[in-house]
Amino acid sequence: MAPSFDWWTKDNHRGTPVVVKMENPNWSMVELESRSSDDDLLQGGEGDRGKGRGKNAKQFTWVLMLKAHKAAGCLTSIASALFNFTAVVRRRVASGRTDSDSSNGIENPVVKSRFYTCIKVFVWLSMVLLVFEVAAYFKGWHLGSMHLQLQDLLSDPLGFRGLFDSMYSRWVLFRVAYLAPPLQFLANFCIILFLIQSADRLVLSLGCFWIRLKKIKPIPKQALRDIESREGDADEYFPMVLVQIPMCNEKEVYQQSIAAVCNLDWPKSNLLIQVLDDSDDPTTQLLIKEDVHRWQQDGAHIVYRHRIVRDGYKAGNLKSAMNCSYVKDYEFVAIFDADFQPTPDFLKRTIPHFKDNEEVGLVQARWSFVNKDENLLTRLQNVNLAFHFEVEQQVNGIFLNFFGFNGTAGVWRIKALEDSGGWLERTTVEDMDIAVRAHLHGWKFIYLNDVECQCELPESYEAYRKQQHRWHSGPMQLFRLCLPDIIRSKISVWKKANLLFLFFLLRKLILPFYSFTLFCIILPMTMFVPEAELPAWVVCYIPATMSFLNILPSPKSFPFIVPYLLFENTMSVTKFNAMISGLFQLGSAYEWVVTKKSGRSSEGDLVALVEKEKTHQRGMSVPDLDSLEKEASVKKLKKKKHNRIYTKELALAFLLLTAATRSLLSAQGIHFYFLLFQGISFLLVGLDLIGEQVE
Repeated sequence: MAPSFDWWTKDNHRGTPVVVKMENPNWSMVELESRSSDDDLLQGGEGDRGKGRGKNAKQFTWVLMLKAHKAAGCLTSIASALFNFTAVVRRRVASGRTDSDSSNGIENPVVKSRFYTCIKVFVWLSMVLLVFEVAAYFKGWHLGSMHLQLQDLLSDPLGFRGLFDSMYSRWVLFRVAYLAPPLQFLANFCIILFLIQSADRLVLSLGCFWIRLKKIKPIPKQALRDIESREGDADEYFPMVLVQIPMCNEKEVYQQSIAAVCNLDWPKSNLLIQVLDDSDDPTTQLLIKEDVHRWQQDGAHIVYRHRIVRDGYKAGNLKSAMNCSYVKDYEFVAIFDADFQPTPDFLKRTIPHFKDNEEVGLVQARWSFVNKDENLLTRLQNVNLAFHFEVEQQVNGIFLNFFGFNGTAGVWRIKALEDSGGWLERTTVEDMDIAVRAHLHGWKFIYLNDVECQCELPESYEAYRKQQHRWHSGPMQLFRLCLPDIIRSKISVWKKANLLFLFFLLRKLILPFYSFTLFCIILPMTMFVPEAELPAWVVCYIPATMSFLNILPSPKSFPFIVPYLLFENTMSVTKFNAMISGLFQLGSAYEWVVTKKSGRSSEGDLVALVEKEKTHQRGMSVPDLDSLEKEASVKKLKKKKHNRIYTKELALAFLLLTAATRSLLSAQGIHFYFLLFQGISFLLVGLDLIGEQVE
């Protein structure tokens, strides 16, 4: 019988096969089959059974060793990533500048220091309270608001074992009586504002869905007549159009903008281009002037204007250009900022909407971005602006015939500008100012979502922060100035309510107020005053739903929905500060800082620019483009990049992380995760680890 057993064990053994696959750089286990009961039955004596067990034990040991090796490899990669991240943080902190080192004075130093001092007070107070709460936790106190046993405290406030217990009981009674009620009231007030603003977002999203479902879009009256009469060769409409390109020290983008405007498909006799240069850098002035001269030699109707006295920033620049005597010969004016690149058919797709429609004062096109996928910061900006154009502008344009002018990529009827009082230098949002005044005078606006004009997004957090400061301080400044005019205007009550409540208060004041107050101040404070509570749906579900609605117009950005939510709350610090400075007319509300640009172009624009460069040099020596590119690359290498350390964001990061630690003691899961990730996002932004560094 022994030979038969030996034959079976050699040829028909059905033990536990182990398939090992070698992966670079680790070993991994592909499959481990469990030992079957038939094997035990077929294996006869104790010796065979012990031998099989020994073999399986060796195999199992190999499996454990392989899995341990793989786990060690994962830990090594994580440790390497953390080490590299720490090195980046250390390097940036060592070479970074604090936001107080800024020389452009974007914020009033007094107001800025007070705002920062308030945040520092919250940070130190939260750290002290955290130490106090941790000590109470280890002494047996239950830190949740539902387990404080307040009745025992009130009935016998002095009957405690020691000094610490006595102090902590008095602190509990104090916060229950004096801190929790006002904090809960403020929290409820912000929740109401949050729900109102969320309802507004929901209505706008439903309106956009209805527009898409019904395929509603503005159609020129001329096109409707052509369809009805089936006359494709109707008289073409080519009125006199003035094109303005305001710029200031923007040598990175002036060439592509001028080239794109000079390539507009419009009769040259009916088109005049004004390059409105406010640059104070002599080199930049010379470069722009030479580029304009080359286009003039090529036959383009383009003029160069430079102001010696640069009053009023962009509004003053546009106002000065409109005072030229030849402007009276033109019916419409198209405005493009220095980084905008309109397509050749831009005027042919916008101007026809004015024909036979004398009530229309503005036709606004949509922005698209050549660098929306450049880094995480540009991706998040694209989400925000996609919702603004796809939803806000389109819905307001279709149903209200009014929206805020975006300052560029739009065509104005010059009569509407003159009737509304022209450009005024009283705010830093001259585009919104002229739009409100034109609306009060009865002019209608048309928004074209299918007409896009390419431009560039800020790639550094510093540039984006300055841009957002201007965009959020200016509207509050304008609200103070326009409030009497809105009340006295002859427009309908509904239009007045829309301007006052929706356009200004809800979307320009309430949004930054509750975002900062609710999520950056009240939420962490409720961790230390647990008697004041924020429901989980306020912390998690409603913000997630609103973020989902915001990201619908840009579905490719869906993987960034969580970073978008966290980053928007992080930006609420800058927006809230800007809103306060604009509302109370503080010094920083009047500052204008040109957004830094890198000069990126789309591939098609670069091809058109190169082809045009080959032909628009007549009788002139063509410059050595290769040498110019080498010189530019050398200059770029010589420029040093730096990052800033943003003290307000860092202070709030420590506040939120401290509150997250406190939330662990009371086992508040959703609150803990929100505070943790929000604190990390503030930390990353405070160390300027998002976006590109600035030169």
